[in-house]
Amino acid sequence: MGGDIGEGERYFQVKKLAIYPGTFDPVTNGHIDLVKRGLRIFDEIIVAITTAQKKQPLFTIEERLELIKDAVKSFKNVRVEFFDGLLIDYVKYRKGIAVIRGLRAVSDFEYELQMALMNRRLDLNIETVFMMPSEEYSFLTSTMIKEVASFGGSVKGLVPGVVEKALRRKFNDNNRGFCKG
Repeated sequence: MGGDIGEGERYFQVKKLAIYPGTFDPVTNGHIDLVKRGLRIFDEIIVAITTAQKKQPLFTIEERLELIKDAVKSFKNVRVEFFDGLLIDYVKYRKGIAVIRGLRAVSDFEYELQMALMNRRLDLNIETVFMMPSEEYSFLTSTMIKEVASFGGSVKGLVPGVVEKALRRKFNDNNRGFCKG
């Protein structure tokens, strides 16, 4: 019959690899939430750090690599790498089947849809999977984290502990943003 496995036939399951790209400056618990939940769908995820075309990053590429590696070290099937260039070229190079993108609000959707459609135009075989973070992280952005931390506010519970410490070092206690006078 059509679907029966005949003697001597072997079926090899292809590993489902997804790429989760971003600047991750810094990585937040919302990002980690998507990685954790993405592993329910994919066998392996590469968190792919890229340069910020229109942003001035707080952390260097090397710092971001180390922070994310520390934040995901408990996950068996997660790698952290840097890439530069077209995302689709990197996904093909790594033999990925999908790109993971996070959607926090409707405002994210238009940009993400445009990017997904362009990526599809560049390669029909690579899918974009949109994921929403858990409700507790739905408002969270790296920009917001940096702003709060720069004024000495607490980001505890919003970023991995290693990131919280790194932010404190970057903004040390002398730069709290309070009016002095």
